[in-house]
Amino acid sequence: MKRTLLAFASLLAIAGSAAAQSANTAQPTPLPQPTPAAQDVAFPGVIKLEVDATDLDRRIFRIKETIPVAQAGELVLRYPEWLPGHHAPRGPIDKVAGLVIRANGQVVPWVRDPVDVYAFRVNVPQGASQLDVEFQFLSATAPNQGRVVMTPEMLNLQWVSVALYPAGYYTRRIMVDPSVRLPQGWNYGVALETNAFEGGLATFKRVDFETLMDSPMFAGRYYKQFQLDPPGAANPVRLNVVADSAEELEAKDEHIEAHKNLVRQADRLFGARHYKHYDFLLAITERMGGIGLEHHQSSENGVGEGYFTDWKKAVLDRDLLPHEYTHSWDGKYRRGADLYTPDYDMPMRNSLLWVYEGQTQYWGYVLGARSGMLSKDETMQALAATAATYENRIGRNWRPMVDTTNDPIMSARRPQPWSSWQRAEDYYSEGQLIWLDADTLIRERSSGKRSLDDFARAFFGGPSGDPVVKTYTYEDVVRTLNEVQPYDWDTFLRTRVSDVAVKPPLDGLARGGWKLAYTETPTDYWKSLEASAKNTNLTYSLGAVVNNEGDVTSVQWDRPAFNAGVAVGVKVLAVNGFAYSGERLRKAVTEAKAGKPIQMVLKSGDHIRTVSIDYRGGHRYPRLERIAGTPDRLSQIYAAKK
Repeated sequence: MKRTLLAFASLLAIAGSAAAQSANTAQPTPLPQPTPAAQDVAFPGVIKLEVDATDLDRRIFRIKETIPVAQAGELVLRYPEWLPGHHAPRGPIDKVAGLVIRANGQVVPWVRDPVDVYAFRVNVPQGASQLDVEFQFLSATAPNQGRVVMTPEMLNLQWVSVALYPAGYYTRRIMVDPSVRLPQGWNYGVALETNAFEGGLATFKRVDFETLMDSPMFAGRYYKQFQLDPPGAANPVRLNVVADSAEELEAKDEHIEAHKNLVRQADRLFGARHYKHYDFLLAITERMGGIGLEHHQSSENGVGEGYFTDWKKAVLDRDLLPHEYTHSWDGKYRRGADLYTPDYDMPMRNSLLWVYEGQTQYWGYVLGARSGMLSKDETMQALAATAATYENRIGRNWRPMVDTTNDPIMSARRPQPWSSWQRAEDYYSEGQLIWLDADTLIRERSSGKRSLDDFARAFFGGPSGDPVVKTYTYEDVVRTLNEVQPYDWDTFLRTRVSDVAVKPPLDGLARGGWKLAYTETPTDYWKSLEASAKNTNLTYSLGAVVNNEGDVTSVQWDRPAFNAGVAVGVKVLAVNGFAYSGERLRKAVTEAKAGKPIQMVLKSGDHIRTVSIDYRGGHRYPRLERIAGTPDRLSQIYAAKK
């Protein structure tokens, strides 16, 4: 009995101690109530959105919004956060300033949600029928602040940057009357329907918020529009170009014909147009930030000077429009079910980006070759560079390709020290190789009667019409492939997409009649890569890339430079006793074949050291070579469709 009483007393002491400990331990404050979830109901009223884009010197967009309200009480206004095409929460809310909200002429206080910082909570006063909202979008005045979207010659108006919307509604159920004031004498391209354009003020027909956000504008002092369809086309396609100077707008007939061929070849591939009209928005500029961003009825495309005036030199830019145009079908019309969201608050899930971006990467180069935007040789040289990347992407040893679909959210394209080991959005170009594998397999097993073109028509085609979104799942992809060519496509895709795949995805090359080889001489495409990036690219020899200033910008994991202790961010001061230059580094690689180690003096901060790289393999530049006695399916794939 005594022992029992002692045990009971001990339990009471423990309980008391636990209670005291609990009383003295900090507890978290409950999170605030979430903002209203989107409902598929009509927003009562029409938002009026006015943008003043005339402050070129300070690069400030000034916004006025009139938002109808149905009743008093709390209303949440949201700034777009999860942006289509970015596959991530990239809404530039840090550049929103000067927010003032009024009702009945009186300022109404707002409170930013402390957790959901894209949400502004407002108490609508009694008797108010609308909120009058004003703010500024302070666009970047220098590249280190973000992408420059306004210069003295041009601007890129992205509506997702200059609009708030009421939470609680599918954005396709919110109607808007938009307008923009441009500098005098400017013209513009946009996929919206214009009501009037006079004195620099452009007003547009009423449109739903989702379509408005998907319809950016390029405007500029130097502007030209090219019709890419015959007159009277039911769903016309136009090329709208702005440039830093009038000279950059001068395109030769054969250049515009290549763009027309792009439209024709896309018609022959997909067999339908899912837009009322399509507007390529193209900026030829060294001053506004570059871009390649898809939309359903348009695309934003930024290239360097010389796109028309130095066509051959601009080879690296000429796959951009084919890629973004393909997205009208793959990504906008058909979209992974877990990627589609009803507003810009619901998080996106990117598990099917290897279709959305990977197959688009594939068709972009195919359409580029078929249309003449790229020559067959240029396309093959680009493919060789891609194949070499993934033959040497040893991060495949630990990370499945599908996991890289999380990279837009995880890393936001920040620079990486070891991209060959970490992997970086490989769903694009490794996806391209997987779809080449699928295409050549279909051609082989059907004896040339069918191809991935048949999948494209079945999956992305259908009846032409107004833009809509038709979602799909992994099972839909597998089923459609089986309808085109019976095969175990589930295993085919899972082993390449979802499994840790040590083997590089180069079966499509071999089945296409070609193999990856490395030679001492770079291809013209490789020379263009180096010239554009202003570097010396020795990725497949030394395993490093060094820019013209001597900065190491890339190092291959477990390759000679890596094993010698070279890392991204160090500066090469000297090579074999001479001050660094790209030519001296190339020469050192050649001389090392005779057994002379490469001596490099490196600077990292205040530390200087010398490393010796014992590499004797010479230069290794990728190119494709024919496999004798095999069908040349790759040439068939890149041939124009009649």
